[in-house]
Amino acid sequence: MTEYYVPARASETEFVEKRSRFIGRVWRVEDEAEAKERIAEMKAKHYDARHNCWCYILHEGGITRYSDDGEPQGTAGQPMLEVFKREGVENVCCVVTRYFGGVLLGAGGLLRAYTRSAKDALTESGIAPVRLWTETQLLCPYHLLERMKLEVANAQGELGEMEYGEQVRLQALLPAEGFAPFAARVTELTAGQLTPEKLGERMCAALPDEAK
Repeated sequence: MTEYYVPARASETEFVEKRSRFIGRVWRVEDEAEAKERIAEMKAKHYDARHNCWCYILHEGGITRYSDDGEPQGTAGQPMLEVFKREGVENVCCVVTRYFGGVLLGAGGLLRAYTRSAKDALTESGIAPVRLWTETQLLCPYHLLERMKLEVANAQGELGEMEYGEQVRLQALLPAEGFAPFAARVTELTAGQLTPEKLGERMCAALPDEAK
């Protein structure tokens, strides 16, 4: 499965250009219905704004859509879309709301302002890779728990739920290519007493602290 990039988190940024107020927002979305829902939310929230321009790109099917929402053609939605295309970001929805300040910006000024707003919102959001991860679990004696947590961290993994009984059932998510080295390391450290169990694989976004 091919790795791709998504927004790491939802974001909101704002700036003023010649008295016009630009509010940029970015979300990670999974399908077209969710993207349309975000756009509708912003249109309802900012019903009094002059423009609510938007764009979205979906990984599934390569769907791309945009709207200038009354701005001159090619000055808003498409430049916003290009911001995400250049960064290779998908499953993204962006809405830039403009409250007109009474001063015309011209086509070039509008293009720069909408590009900046989308770019600022993406910078605030951060970018995270979506990749193949392996779900694993490990039955661990209490005296080895902290060491096993450390090994998960060293493998760039994410700790999941832990169940406490006679031993601790530790669950973790590891990059798919890192499972075999992790399992070998645990086996070596414990002289074969502990063996990580592979539960399955799934595509999901990387951890927030891996966002760039």
